[in-house]
Amino acid sequence: MNFSLEQLLAFVTVYEFKSFSKAAVKLDKHRTTIGQVITNLEDQLAITLFERIGRSVEPTQDATLLYHYAKQAIEQTRTFDRMALSLSYGGLESITIAYASFIPQQVLTAIRKALMQDFPTMGVNLLVRSKAEIKKGIQDGSIHFGLVNVFEGKVVNSIDSVAMRSMAFVPFTSKNNELAKLPPSETMTAMKTARQFVLKSMLDDDMADRVVFSSHYEVVDQQTLIIRMLQEGMGWALLPRTIAFSEYYSDDIVEVKVEQMKEAVLVPVSLWSQHSKQVMLIKQTIAKCITDYLKALDNANS
Repeated sequence: MNFSLEQLLAFVTVYEFKSFSKAAVKLDKHRTTIGQVITNLEDQLAITLFERIGRSVEPTQDATLLYHYAKQAIEQTRTFDRMALSLSYGGLESITIAYASFIPQQVLTAIRKALMQDFPTMGVNLLVRSKAEIKKGIQDGSIHFGLVNVFEGKVVNSIDSVAMRSMAFVPFTSKNNELAKLPPSETMTAMKTARQFVLKSMLDDDMADRVVFSSHYEVVDQQTLIIRMLQEGMGWALLPRTIAFSEYYSDDIVEVKVEQMKEAVLVPVSLWSQHSKQVMLIKQTIAKCITDYLKALDNANS
């Protein structure tokens, strides 16, 4: 059987909105047009996809089985379109790199320097965004690259994903904080009741179970603000171990040794990008920067 992109789009949109009218608005079509497309698809498949209930519709079991395949087929078609279109264009005048707020600024600076050397005339925009915003931006073309936390995340076919190494997060506090003065066998108990600052992006990425230790925690958007508050002795936080090598680190902050934490909390990071000929060489430069940075950290820690 051959199905048109129009049929698949109508099916997926009606399935997601459970409404012909809302699907019509989303696809900029008339409601009767969407209804006819679905009817024709049902005739072609010889099955019922939706139970019509007044103004709403409910997907049948058959529709649920087909939905993910239809969604995947649409994404593959869009990826093909973007890749084919990119073949006819030259280099990019500017790119946008979006990143999670915990990404070390030394990495971003190194990436910018490398891009300046390899692509001297290209502009680079660097923006903090959530993973959901990065995913949407890459799919609609407003974002070219994303550095994201992929803990329990799945990447759709419309996004090119390169797995980087995981970043290690460990507890930090002020050297004058009581936590810093306790023996490692007692710090975990104290941490559970002390004020903890939690990076919002971690909660947005469904990592609360792994990063929230204290019943007394506060959510903060910016990692640099958390570091500043730690320097003022206001609490403790899980931060990338790499901050010890950053310009924001000072002797005022120390890593809290915890006997019960045999390993750091690992946050897997991936480099997301568009499927496009135009970004291939740029992606290589960015990936190399990240790899070189992590190797340098390994050497510094060894």
